Amino acid sequence: MMEKVQRFGGAMFTPVLLFSFSGLMVSLAIIFKNPMLVGSIATEGTTWYSVWSILEDGAWTVFNQMELLFVIGLPIGLAKKANARAVMEAFVVYLTFQYFVSGMLKYFGPFFGVDFFQEVGGESGMKLIAGIQTLDTGIVGAIVISAIVVFIHNRFFDTKLPDFLGIFQGSSLVVIIGFFTMVPMAFLVCLIWPKIQFGISSMQGFLATSGVLGVWIYTFLERILIPTGLHHFIYSPFVFGPAVVPEGITKAWMANLNSFSASTTPVKQLFPEGGFALHGNSKMFGSLGIAAALYFTARPENKKRVLSILIPITLTAFLAGITEPLEFTFLFISPPLFLIHALLAASMSATMFAFGVVGDMGGGFLDLLAKNWIPLFANHKGMIFTQLAIGLSFTVIYFFVFRYLIVKMNLATPGREIDDAEIKLFSKKDYKEKKAGTLGEKTPAMASNRYLEQAAVFLESFGGTDNIDKVNNCATRLRITVKDESLVLPDDSFRSGGAHGVVRNGNAFQVIVGLDVPQVREQFEKLLEIQD
Repeated sequence: MMEKVQRFGGAMFTPVLLFSFSGLMVSLAIIFKNPMLVGSIATEGTTWYSVWSILEDGAWTVFNQMELLFVIGLPIGLAKKANARAVMEAFVVYLTFQYFVSGMLKYFGPFFGVDFFQEVGGESGMKLIAGIQTLDTGIVGAIVISAIVVFIHNRFFDTKLPDFLGIFQGSSLVVIIGFFTMVPMAFLVCLIWPKIQFGISSMQGFLATSGVLGVWIYTFLERILIPTGLHHFIYSPFVFGPAVVPEGITKAWMANLNSFSASTTPVKQLFPEGGFALHGNSKMFGSLGIAAALYFTARPENKKRVLSILIPITLTAFLAGITEPLEFTFLFISPPLFLIHALLAASMSATMFAFGVVGDMGGGFLDLLAKNWIPLFANHKGMIFTQLAIGLSFTVIYFFVFRYLIVKMNLATPGREIDDAEIKLFSKKDYKEKKAGTLGEKTPAMASNRYLEQAAVFLESFGGTDNIDKVNNCATRLRITVKDESLVLPDDSFRSGGAHGVVRNGNAFQVIVGLDVPQVREQFEKLLEIQD
């Protein structure tokens, strides 16, 4: 069950990867349309303003069509066969579902307690999706319907019908089954969802006023669940869904950023929900403290090599908000350190919120600059300086706490090993030399394709082609289900191929690869096809 949940969480990340660029482009458009930042050239009606408005409209595509994005994105990660056809099937069945919901509300709205003819948006609980007026179920509805279609696809796509019914097999059969399945689904949604919307509305008010404790619990869960891959389920309803604001914090923040930046009212009063999007601060300030502790606790003769490893992964965490390479460096050496990291991250966010810091700060420093600091600096520099002071204070706290625990517990963090050759297991530099004897002679394609080399190492480490059952990936991890877990080699074998660590849960494994994981997975699957 855990393997299936993790697989689902990883699939959810497929569309989420598109949000960072879109968010940055919306931020840049808002910045360049703000006369306070760029002068009178940004006055409404100028060519400059019009050009950036056009670019902003395009950048909003991902956020305005999030439901369709998740419907299309999930089958890519979840379908076990014919992924492209599964995407088409999910799209058709999802729109069919929306038409059913729309029709039921139009003709039987009073029965469901919904006024179909009120204005879409706001408190109506309705939305236009692909031109269809329907209930606003957000990405929750999109995920549920898409998951149902993927289940039907995996179960019935290969079903062989009699020859005279052959035109109805394959994708047609999946859509036919989906069509009839969506009738009761639409009825249940019309019956239940308006009540859920009322509950969500009440929860939004509670969470928005829950204070420091609510922010602390949210941030702690978002960090501590990273090893399981379930952290997507914590932050997604807040950042992209309806947990505290109907359209999600990211979209609401971007939609109101101009008015926030022009107002002198404290941002916490304007947008208290922004306290649930402060988890990116630990990616920046916490990562600096962790990296410093790892460096200063390394053996003197190893510090230069440790530094060469820490610089790129720390910059990645600080600038882009991708923390897994750094976190998994110490997670598998000492899980208690990761617990301390989650506790400190939660305390940092809660402290910032207590002192008035809010915003959309789930990414790294570049994201923070574009979406928060630059637009808000003119009228909210006090909040920015407060955030910076608290963040740097926690950098120091991180450093001393981690340094103390590493020394006190004599943990074998990078550079502390007696055999300093082990440091190389955290990088890819010596891959060819270390694997030449076990992989045998490489083909010219492997010699020129580092992703293929990594995939070959991982495949061998998993016990070969015959031991592979399922292949999947999320943003940074290659997720593999094997038939016999006893054939899987120790973590060092994976690290020699460039992995930052391995999560083991029975026969389900997660290899921490980094942002190159889509390319590695592609080569991994090619190797499976070749050897089959």
